[in-house]
Amino acid sequence: MKIIVRDVPPRPTWALEQAGIHPLLARLYAARGVRTPSELDDALARLLPPATLRGTQEAARLLADAIASDQRIVIVADYDCDGATACAVGVRGLRLLGARHVDYLVPDRVVDGYGLTPPIARRVHARGADLLVTVDNGIASVEGVREAKALGLAVLVTDHHLPGPELPAADAIVNPNQPGCTFESKAMAGVGVMFYVLLALRAELRARGVFDAASQPRLEPLLPLVALGTVADVVRLDANNRRLVAQGLKRVRAGALPAGMAALFTAAGRKAEQATTFDFGFALGPRINAAGRLADMTLGIECLLTDDAAHALELARQLDAINRERREIEGGMREQAMLMAENLFDESEAPPPAVSVFDPDFHEGVVGIVASRIKDKLHRPTFVFAASSAPGKEHELKGSGRSIAGFHLRDALDLVAKRHPGVVLKFGGHAMAAGCTVAAAHFETFERAFAQVAQEWLDAATLTRRLETDGPLAPEYLRADLVDMLAREVWGQGFAPPTFSEELEVLNQRLVGEGKNHLSLKLLHRGEPVDGIWFGHTEPLPRQALLAFRLDVNEWRGERRVQFVVEGVEANTP
Repeated sequence: MKIIVRDVPPRPTWALEQAGIHPLLARLYAARGVRTPSELDDALARLLPPATLRGTQEAARLLADAIASDQRIVIVADYDCDGATACAVGVRGLRLLGARHVDYLVPDRVVDGYGLTPPIARRVHARGADLLVTVDNGIASVEGVREAKALGLAVLVTDHHLPGPELPAADAIVNPNQPGCTFESKAMAGVGVMFYVLLALRAELRARGVFDAASQPRLEPLLPLVALGTVADVVRLDANNRRLVAQGLKRVRAGALPAGMAALFTAAGRKAEQATTFDFGFALGPRINAAGRLADMTLGIECLLTDDAAHALELARQLDAINRERREIEGGMREQAMLMAENLFDESEAPPPAVSVFDPDFHEGVVGIVASRIKDKLHRPTFVFAASSAPGKEHELKGSGRSIAGFHLRDALDLVAKRHPGVVLKFGGHAMAAGCTVAAAHFETFERAFAQVAQEWLDAATLTRRLETDGPLAPEYLRADLVDMLAREVWGQGFAPPTFSEELEVLNQRLVGEGKNHLSLKLLHRGEPVDGIWFGHTEPLPRQALLAFRLDVNEWRGERRVQFVVEGVEANTP
């Protein structure tokens, strides 16, 4: 691992400090590209205008007409947290704005696969729908939209994924990544796109005289859901996304959150009044995602839609139980998959440029998480495959991939598909995460072809794990209240949480935890002892080590003490 210290430009740091921002935060913000205090203004008025997002005006008119003529609207969602929150925002928001007949449908991960397919379009039609709205999917659903149109349905596609060579023939498309869209926030999640559609719809209804500015429904109560879906989908937190998340967090901390989100905080043992982006990404998000991985995402969506606190708590407990089951399945799969991956090379060798693993016993709902774990450990683009459980698809393997910086996963799949026709049956995704279906008989061909693309595209520098940090930490910042201050800020993908690094002396170390798989440390920082923990790490450290670490607060018998959560080690000195 190579530990890199971020550059801290002095002028922006000074400007932020002069605006009254804490010196530590000023340094962290400047290192992440913030140049002026105005960029940190998270007021709703600072959000990018909905009219600048291509397709919102057409979508608003389509929805306003549907509401005016009392049409039936059915939302087709995705089975992850972004899809679930986008669906809940869509259902709640449309009802707030006057739609009386709003329903939703979630594809089954196993039977239906991803996106709006022709069979799903037929199921929507069978429900008596007039207007089909996709959330967090649809931009690649050319056949599904064609079928829906043939059945007489109007179709609105709202999505954020990259489009393929052909756009679906929908009545309106809202996607910041569609051709011709100049919207500045290309990284907006599916739930953010749906929220923007609702903002545009409210403006359209206002223009039609349905209500005025004083009496219009408030959409701000939807922001906790927008924040949750945005963080859980690990999209880049550009300035616009940070504003959406910040606004949602403020409402959650003030107790203004849906009953289902409050219940999920309770089930996860977290406090909503102290909510952080970490809670969204590692406590609430996984519990909702678990429903889509092992059960039915309807459970997650119903939890986010109900206003009955008792029912919400019951659903949240079910989601928590499913998530515990997911963790058990993942643990066994991860161990097996890691062993398979490590068997691809000798101990004395570097890992291959890309990793693909398959086992008949793998669960297709968890392959993405396992791929992410292998990618994190080996720092290689990784695909994990499971046998399809869909009826009639037993000859197919479903794979989920995760990538490293500098390797565009979707483009790599496109190249493999072109070089080896018939091997990749379908694929889609982003630069860092993608999915594909492969003929079982051709798995080894895929494995070789994927590794070949990685061999051509990746060099030694890219294959070396680089951990960006904020450099040394001044001793005066080792205070619990400052750690709390940092935790309250909006951190996430593309706006990394603070990680510091410096040469530390290791005074003591021992393995802890039920499986003895965590390294507990006593470290010497600037002459003062500090507790440390390295989760999931069992190899001992030398007496002196250049460590990268996050700050946390450990509470024990009423005392709150700062501890270092170690993220990595680079150079060791005897």
